[in-house]
Amino acid sequence: MKDKRQFLQSVTGFVTLNIAIAVVVAIVLFVLVTLWLKGYTLHGKEVTIPAVTGMSQQEAEIILRGSELYLVVVDSTYSDKAPLGSVVEQTPPALSHSKPGRPVYVVMNARTRRQIPLPELHDVSYRQAVATLRSLGLKVNDVKYEPSLYPDNVLDVRDGNKSLEAGTRLTEGSGVTLVIGRRQGNKLVTVPALLGQSLSQARSTLLSLGLTIGSYTYDQEPTPETQDRYIIYRQSPTEGASLQEGSTVNVQLTTNLERAITTDTQQSDERFF
Repeated sequence: MKDKRQFLQSVTGFVTLNIAIAVVVAIVLFVLVTLWLKGYTLHGKEVTIPAVTGMSQQEAEIILRGSELYLVVVDSTYSDKAPLGSVVEQTPPALSHSKPGRPVYVVMNARTRRQIPLPELHDVSYRQAVATLRSLGLKVNDVKYEPSLYPDNVLDVRDGNKSLEAGTRLTEGSGVTLVIGRRQGNKLVTVPALLGQSLSQARSTLLSLGLTIGSYTYDQEPTPETQDRYIIYRQSPTEGASLQEGSTVNVQLTTNLERAITTDTQQSDERFF
C-alpha cells in the first residue's frame, strides 16, 4: 500500500513538473513572439507620407527615401495638366500616416505624348467628327466653311493650311482645322488642272476655288507605305470645265508616273464614276 502511494505521488509530481515547464515555455514564447511582432510591425512608430505629385520619379524617390518609404510605379497615363514624366497620383495620399519601410504607389504621367493616327473624317458630319477627335485626345482649333453639295459634312482636315490625310500621326492634345460644307452658291467656277497632284494637294486646290473632291479611286489598292506616292492621273470634269460653286470633281490616282504623263485627259469630259 505504501509503495502504491509513493508511485502515485511520483507520477503526480512528474505531471505537475511537466505542466509547470510547459506553462513557463508558453509564457516565454508568448513574450518573444510579442516582442518580435512589435519589432516587425514597428508598433507605435509611424511616418507622415510626403506629397510627391508633380515631381519627377527621381525626385519622388529621394523625398520618400528621406521619410523611410519607397516608391512603386503601378501605372502610367497622359494628362496635359501635369508635367510630362511627373507623378499624377499617389496612394496612400499625402499627409496620411504609414509604417516606415512601406511602399507608396504612384501613377506617372507619360514622358512623351502619344502619336495618334488621324481617323477618316471626310464626308462625316461635323458633330460626329468633333466627337471622334475628342475621344482620341485631339481637338478642333478652327472651323471654316466652303460651298458643297453636302452641307454640314467635313470636306477637309487641315493643320494650318496643309491638308491632312487619314492615318497622319498627330501629337495627342494637338488640334486641327475642319473645313465644313455649306449650301452651294450660284457662282460658276472653272475647274483647275489636278493632274500630278496628290489627293491632299488637289483637295486644297479645289477648296480654294469653292469646289471639293468627290469620288476618288486608285489603280491599285494603296498600302500605308505607298499611300503618299499616289498622284492624280485622271479627273472629271476635266480642266477648263465650268461648275457651280460647291460642286465636286472626281479623280483617279496612280503611282505609275509614266501612266500619269501619257494619259490623255482631254479625251472626254464624261464622268467616270
